[in-house]
Amino acid sequence: MGMSVIIAAARPEEAEQILKLQYLGYQSEAELYGDWTLEPLTQTLESLKAEMSEHRVLVARLGDEVVGSARGWVDGDGVGRIGRLVVHPRMQRHGLGRRLLEALETQLTADGATGGFELFTGHRSLGNLRLYRRLGYRETEVREVSRRLSIVTLAKPVAATLAA
Repeated sequence: MGMSVIIAAARPEEAEQILKLQYLGYQSEAELYGDWTLEPLTQTLESLKAEMSEHRVLVARLGDEVVGSARGWVDGDGVGRIGRLVVHPRMQRHGLGRRLLEALETQLTADGATGGFELFTGHRSLGNLRLYRRLGYRETEVREVSRRLSIVTLAKPVAATLAA
């Protein structure tokens, strides 16, 4: 490749790149569930900019290109809420999702995530489920949204991050 991928805080001017990456990355999820109204596919640029001002947003950069992103925040109970982990399809299966998730966990721990971390994915998203389980996340709930989609919530204690 010749260039290293850098994980860093997202810059406000990268919002459009993040949104385009999100649209691209969630196409396979929409296809998997037969649902093109998934929130990551309908989010507006204004909504993303608002999220970027309120939450931690990390990006993976290859040169000037955003090739991955993840966001999160610490809720009132001290739980690090993680969402919208996305990696460009051509960059998948190279450890970038793991690097983004671990970097976000570190940031959220510094922000006061003492109650562990929580994230969710669809029940058919086997690659996502494998990644999260490898990183110490365990299933805590499965909620049926429709006949085609159940949401799997996974959690990880902070101690598991420190021991890793």
